[in-house]
Formats: sequence, structure tokens, C-alpha cells
Amino acid sequence: MAASHRLDENAPVFVISVAAELSGMHPQTLRQYDRMGLVSPRRAAGRGRRYSPRDVVRLREVQRLSQEEGINLAGIKRILELQDQVRDLSDQLSAVHAAVEKLAGTDGRVFAADSSGQVSALRRGQRPRRPSSGGALVLWGDRR
Repeated sequence: MAASHRLDENAPVFVISVAAELSGMHPQTLRQYDRMGLVSPRRAAGRGRRYSPRDVVRLREVQRLSQEEGINLAGIKRILELQDQVRDLSDQLSAVHAAVEKLAGTDGRVFAADSSGQVSALRRGQRPRRPSSGGALVLWGDRR
């Protein structure tokens, strides 16, 4: 079975001439978009621009919004900023969901409190010790 090689979408691998060809634009247009902050490639050691596959997709989106939708470059920049913000917030939400799932691993616990307010954690199905004072016992657990 042949090994599968997949290019990282964020890897800065394309020089400006290749990125321009892949996106169907002139290299000078890419330089202008970099100056405007529309698409900002990483820099190589010699300060040359290196575009990632994600940058090329973004360049194509800039071209589509400009030519097909008739949106000016300032509007495109704002759209791209909002898309980046949505992606960042989505990543943060995923991290929060993962943290909640990790904490949800404690959902097998039940908490018992006696009349003095002493709280103890129990495992589901485990019975609390009877209070020696004959006081009330309150159980709390997540109902599912």
C-alpha cells in the first residue's frame, strides 16, 4: 500500500510566482494584496514571500469576491477579517466543548450532604453512610 502524503494547508511552500499562477493572478497583484493586508504570506529567510495552500485559497476567494460579487477591496478585507474572527471563535468554542466534555467525566458522581452541611462525593450507585445523629440526608446528582 502506497504511503499517503498530505500537504499541510498552512505550510509556506509556494514562492510568489507559483502562488500567482495557482491563483490566476499577476505576482504584482499578490504583492499589493500583501501590502493591503488581504493575504499576508510568511517570509522566508531572505525575506521572500512564501504562500501556503490556505493563502492560495484565500487569494482565489479575494478574486471571486472582487470579480463575481463586485465587492471593493476594503469590503473584501472586512469580510476576510470577519471570516477569520468566526474561525477563531469556532476554535475557542471547540476548546470549551472539549473542556466541558473532560469535566463531564465527573458526571458519575453524586454529592450527599448531611444536616450539618457536610458534603461528600459518592459514586453513582454507592450508598452514603447513615448519619449517626439521625439527621436528614440530601442527595444531589445530575438527572439524565
